[in-house]
Amino acid sequence: MDNSPARGTRDLLPSAVATRDHVLATITDVYHRFGFQRIETPALEDINRLTGGQGGENEKLLFQILRRGLPPVVEADTPLADLIDFGLRFDLTVPLTRFYGNNQAALPTPFRSFQFGPVWRAERPAKGRYRQFYQCDIDVIGEASVLAEVELIEATTEALAAVGLSGTTVRLSDRRYLSALAAAVGLEESAWSTFFIGLDKLDKIGWDGVRAELVGRDLPAAAVDAARERIESLTGLAADKVADTLADVVPALAEDVVADLGTVAGCLDELPGLTWEFDPTLVRGMGYYTGQIFEVGHPSVSYSLAGGGRYDKLIGRSLGKDVPACGFSIGFERIVDMLGELPRKDSVAVLFESDVPLATVFRVAREVRSGGRTAAVQPRSGKFGAQLGRLEAAGYTSLIHLKADTVEPEERPLGK
Repeated sequence: MDNSPARGTRDLLPSAVATRDHVLATITDVYHRFGFQRIETPALEDINRLTGGQGGENEKLLFQILRRGLPPVVEADTPLADLIDFGLRFDLTVPLTRFYGNNQAALPTPFRSFQFGPVWRAERPAKGRYRQFYQCDIDVIGEASVLAEVELIEATTEALAAVGLSGTTVRLSDRRYLSALAAAVGLEESAWSTFFIGLDKLDKIGWDGVRAELVGRDLPAAAVDAARERIESLTGLAADKVADTLADVVPALAEDVVADLGTVAGCLDELPGLTWEFDPTLVRGMGYYTGQIFEVGHPSVSYSLAGGGRYDKLIGRSLGKDVPACGFSIGFERIVDMLGELPRKDSVAVLFESDVPLATVFRVAREVRSGGRTAAVQPRSGKFGAQLGRLEAAGYTSLIHLKADTVEPEERPLGK
C-alpha cells in the first residue's frame, strides 16, 4: 500500500512542527495581551450553512460528506443534495458566525475571539497550495466603531513582528469607497462586481491589462479611464490628507465613511515602526465585506501575509439581526514557509550502555530536565558514529554518554 499522504496534504516532520509551534505560541502570546480569547469550532459544519453564500468562491472548493447510513448503492437520479448533510469547513469565519449565534448569551460585548485550526479546500494541488492548511484569525464582534479596525491591525502587525517578520506594509481601503467610486464614474451596479474583480488584478497586469479586460467584458472605456484618473489622485496620500482628498475625489462618499478612514489613518500613523498606505485599488475577494478592508504585504513576496476587513451583515444572515463584526486572518502557512527552520533548541541525548542501571540513567535525565532543558534517554546501539549522526539529525544539540564506570556524567556538544 502506498504510504504517501492524501494528495494535497502533507506529513510534517518534528523540525517543521517545532517551527509551527513556535510561530503559534508567539502569535498567541501577542493576541492574549490584546485581550483576544481563543475559541475552537468543529471541522464539520452543516452543508446548508457552508453553501449559504457566506464563503464566496470558496464554496466551489467544498469537501462534502455523505450522510451516515446510506446503502452501498443508491437509486439512479438521486440528487446529490439528498446524499450530503455536512462538509469540512473552508475557513474559520463561517464557523465563527455560527459559534456566535449559538453562544452569544454567554459572550461579552464586544467579543474578541482568536481561532487557530485546519481548514479544507478542494484546490488543485501545487507548490505552496494545499487541500488542508491552517488558518489563524482574530475577530471583534459587537463593536461598531473603528476601534475594532485599529486594534486588529495593531495586534496583527505586532504579532508578525514578534515572529521575526519586519519590513511589512499595511494596505488600507474601504468597500464603500469602491462602490461610491464605481457609481461616480457611471458604472451600473450590476457591473460593479466585474469592475472590482478587474481592479483587484492591477498589481499583476497593470492598468493596460486591467483596461483591456474590463472593456473586453463590456464596461465602458470612458468609465474605466475616469476610474483610473481618480484612483491615481488617491495614491500615496499622507495620513492627514486621506479624508480631505477622498471627499474631493469621490464627493458622493458618505461623511461617516470619510471620517472613519481619516480616524484609522491617524491612529496608524501614530504606531511606532508601522508602515502603512491607503491603497485605492485594494479590493479583497470576499463578497461579505461591508466597510474597511486591509492587507499586510512584504517586499520579498508577491502575495499578502494577512488580510481582513469589516463584515457587519454576515452574522445577521443566520442570527436574524445584524451584528457589527470585523476580522483579520494571518496567512499562517505562508509565514511558516518564509521563516524556514528555526535554530535548534538546547536538547540533550542521554545515551547509555547496556550495563548501566536504569535508575542511574533516569537520575541523570531528571537532573537535566530540572534545569528546564530537554533530555531524552536512548540505549547505545549499532556503530557509535552512525548513532551520533542520527541523534544530530533528530535535533539533539549535546550528548551525555553513560558507561558502567562513569562517575561524573560529562556533557559534550554534538556535531563537533
